[in-house]
Amino acid sequence: MAANLGAHEVMEMHEVLNHAINSINQFQMYQPLVQDMQLKQMLEHQLQFMTNEYNNMVQMLQNQGGGQAVPYRAPMQSPPKYGLQNPPPQSPNASANQLDDRDISSAMLGCHKSSALMKMIGALECANPDLRRSLQQGAVNCAEQAYEVWQYMNQKGYYQVPTMKEMTTQTMMNSYQNAAAGQAAAMQANVAMNASEQMNQPRPYSH
Repeated sequence: MAANLGAHEVMEMHEVLNHAINSINQFQMYQPLVQDMQLKQMLEHQLQFMTNEYNNMVQMLQNQGGGQAVPYRAPMQSPPKYGLQNPPPQSPNASANQLDDRDISSAMLGCHKSSALMKMIGALECANPDLRRSLQQGAVNCAEQAYEVWQYMNQKGYYQVPTMKEMTTQTMMNSYQNAAAGQAAAMQANVAMNASEQMNQPRPYSH
């Protein structure tokens, strides 16, 4: 009797769930070390969501009636800040005692990014539609949590966004043209060519 899950699905879920366990364990380790109250609340909220999402995936995988994946809802924050404002020098810590909120938020961001990639790759290998949709939503959830952490880091100056000169940016962006206009012109040319070919075809002889 064949299993109800493909080999790729089983192995991908094995990787996803192991990564989820590691992520939850990491967030639990960071929890007592956070100093900033905003970051602490964010970490605790994300940790609870990650735990519920993990339980839901396990239940779905084991046919225990797990429901659909729940979208992550992040509170609205300020618009992103662009440009470099005296970014501080960065280097590895000399010891674990130097771990601060910038280190913790950066580790949270990296965790969500890698989890988003892993879940989307897993979704692409899934034949089961429910499992596939769950992993797709899970990847989106990780992306939303990553952006929430990034916004915090950006506002605190931990993650600054370098920019190019305005002229360079505009030149690059304006170098792309709308495909619709080109497609319409190509279609018109094809119609005209077909009409011309039909006109030049010899007409059948008739008495």
